[in-house]
Amino acid sequence: MTLASIALVAALAACSTSHDANAPTAENLAAPLDDYLAQRGDICLAMADWPIDLTEAEAGAGARHAIQFPVMEQLGLVHSTIVAVPKSSENPDGAVKRFELTDAGRKFYKPHASAAKGAEQQQPTNDFCVAHLKREQIVDVKVDASNAQHPMAVVSYTYQIDTAPWMQDADAQRVFPMVARIANGAGGKLQLRQGFTRGDKGWVAETGPV
Repeated sequence: MTLASIALVAALAACSTSHDANAPTAENLAAPLDDYLAQRGDICLAMADWPIDLTEAEAGAGARHAIQFPVMEQLGLVHSTIVAVPKSSENPDGAVKRFELTDAGRKFYKPHASAAKGAEQQQPTNDFCVAHLKREQIVDVKVDASNAQHPMAVVSYTYQIDTAPWMQDADAQRVFPMVARIANGAGGKLQLRQGFTRGDKGWVAETGPV
């Protein structure tokens, strides 16, 4: 073995032994990101409490439910009935259109981890979820080491997405444009970001926006 070969082997050995498992690298953050998406990678519609009532005033004002629910009913996910309720200044007609999930719709109503911080985030509530994200590739890591004890990192990544079959419907994409945008950005066309903080037990994902 030549001196150059010996030097190369020594350098490679030094690199392997000096690897810092706590460093904010794509390699070290891949597993925490995967864990986070496995638990919180669902895309849900903030429709937690069913049935949901729609007043005539809300329908006339173009509220989001007034736009989305007719399409969901057309797709067989919800069904509606007219229900009498006490009259009020906000509802002078004394009636609402009540939407309930069908058997098909209940397939997408499932436990969803809250984005709240603290103890509340440990108690998932049900929501109407239409897609699930998985990491494809980490493309960038930005580090904020101003807090030496608990540095922060923001991971930018491309992703794959598993969407509800009915999200292929043109009307569904029209009334849920953000879901459609994320779905169309899969496979490297769009990047998402996730923040992490270095804790005592490793890198921990932040639940708020980054």
